Amino acid sequence: MSVYGSLSDDFYVNVQLNTEMDLPGERETVLFFFEQLRKKFPEMKNFYNRERNEYVLEEDKDKGHYRWASVEPRRIYSAFVNPPTVDEAFAQGKFIMDLVPHALSVTPLDCESLSFIFGFDFTYRGNHNALIAEALGHHPVFEKLNDIPGTQLMSNEPSIIFSMDPECKIRCRISVESRTSPYQIRTGDFSEDQLSVFVVVRYCDSLEPKQSYASILEELQKHAQNVVDGYVVDNILVPLQQHIAIK
Repeated sequence: MSVYGSLSDDFYVNVQLNTEMDLPGERETVLFFFEQLRKKFPEMKNFYNRERNEYVLEEDKDKGHYRWASVEPRRIYSAFVNPPTVDEAFAQGKFIMDLVPHALSVTPLDCESLSFIFGFDFTYRGNHNALIAEALGHHPVFEKLNDIPGTQLMSNEPSIIFSMDPECKIRCRISVESRTSPYQIRTGDFSEDQLSVFVVVRYCDSLEPKQSYASILEELQKHAQNVVDGYVVDNILVPLQQHIAIK
């Protein structure tokens, strides 16, 4: 199990490539792409059309950890849920990024954005918004709002975006997302829903002629790993885990 697997109920590593132009949708092209993927990862054998022109190949989900990938009209997705190691998840994303130029005719010019994503899910029955406030605190400017009688937090989803290079082409977003609905707050009837933490490092722009999707992805992964290890684990994941444990 990845070192991150002990910090949340589910952990996943995703890679997302958004293109400027529509991807090829011909039967032969799509099947060739997924056949190459299945040869590399033989357990990825469940192929289906989720929606119109949205194709998915995935492993069986009963093991608790599984790979999946999808091709949509303008997006290619690689995901690994509960990977044994981050390196294995990265290798899958890198293989796909090496594959798309010749399999799906995606040139360096066709990049709208390329993202490397860490996701962490916590299962919690209760008001996610209140839990986030207790575990992570409020921004000082909002603290006095808690003193207003009869109020309840309906939305509390901290999010920040910052650049990681002088040209602002590489951007990092850290966000905490609640699944608590107004109905649950009104009735007090909370279900076991997923509270999520995302770390998304994204490259925004076309690639330079000498750049490759795989090389950019490697740079994004290093940035994401540094952010998670240097900040997110101690300041977000551990506090959430500890507050859920004592509830």
